[in-house]
Amino acid sequence: MSFSYETKNELCRLPVQKLCCARAEAYGILLYCNTFSATEVRIITENPNFAARLPKLFRRAFNLSFDRQPEREQEEGKRIFQITDRKKLDHIINLLGFDPKQNLVLHINFGLVEEPCDRAAFLRGAFFAGGSITDPQKRYHLELTTSHLQVSRELGSLLVECGYPPKSVSRSGSSITYFKQSDQIEDFLTLIGAPVAAMNIMSAKLEKDLRNSVNRRLNCDSANLDKSVVASQEQMEAIRRLQAAELLEQLPDKLQETAALRLEYPELSLSELAAEFDPPVSKSCLNHRLRKLLELAKNLEESIQKEGRNDESV
Repeated sequence: MSFSYETKNELCRLPVQKLCCARAEAYGILLYCNTFSATEVRIITENPNFAARLPKLFRRAFNLSFDRQPEREQEEGKRIFQITDRKKLDHIINLLGFDPKQNLVLHINFGLVEEPCDRAAFLRGAFFAGGSITDPQKRYHLELTTSHLQVSRELGSLLVECGYPPKSVSRSGSSITYFKQSDQIEDFLTLIGAPVAAMNIMSAKLEKDLRNSVNRRLNCDSANLDKSVVASQEQMEAIRRLQAAELLEQLPDKLQETAALRLEYPELSLSELAAEFDPPVSKSCLNHRLRKLLELAKNLEESIQKEGRNDESV
C-alpha cells in the first residue's frame, strides 16, 4: 500500500459523530471530488475503507443516500458514488449555503468552517477526495488537487489562517495546493486526524538526518585517514634518507626514539603514536619532533643537490 493509502485508511477509522463536522467533511469531499454540480455529484475511489465511510458520512451530513453506489461485495477497482436526483442535489446545495435557483459557482462558505473542529473536518474531506502524499522515505510532498480555481485560492487562505501557509501551482487544468516542508505536512496531518502518519514522517526525517550525519562523519574520517597516511609516508621517507646518510645516529635521543617508533608503527595516527612513547608524549610534542625530522631531511636533500651542482661547474 502507498503512504497516501495508509494515511487515508487511518483517517477512515475516525468516527462520524457531530453533525457540523460531518457536514464540513462532506463539503470538503464535494469541492475536491470528481464532479459536483447542480445536476450531479460523482465521487470515485479505489479505497474500500473510504467507500465504506461515504454512505454513513452523507447520511449524517445531509440525511440522504446515494442514487448509485458500488456493491458491498466489490473487492477491488474503482467504486463510483453518484447523486443525480434533483431534490437531493438542491437539498445539499441549500445546506452548504448556495442558492439552488442560481447558477452554482463553487467556493468555500467560510461560515461552515468557523469552528476549529469544522476546519479540521473540511480539510480532511478535501484530502480524502483530492489529496495525495509522497512516501517520506523518498521526499516530502503533500498536495490537494481540485478543478475549481476559486476553491483552491480560498483553501490557501484558509490554510494560512490555520498557520500552514501553502504553495500553489496549476497543472493540466487543475489547481494544486501543496506543502514540501516536512514540519508543515506533519502539522497538517495531525490537524486532520492522522497523527500516526505524522509520526511516520518524523521518524523518516530523523532516520534521514542520522544517515546523513553518519555519512558526513565517515567521509570526514576517510579524508582525515588519507591525510594521515600521506603524512606518515612522508615522515618515513625523511627518516630513511637520514638513515642512508648515517645522520640519524647523530641526532638527539628524543628524535632517534621518534624516528624508530614511526618506522615501527607506520599505520598509527599522531595521537596513537604518541601513546607508544614511554612515558607517553603529547600530540603537539610528537608533531614538533616529526616536523624537525622532515626539516633535517629537507636540508640534507638541498645540501646534496647543491654539492651536485658544484661538481658539475668544476
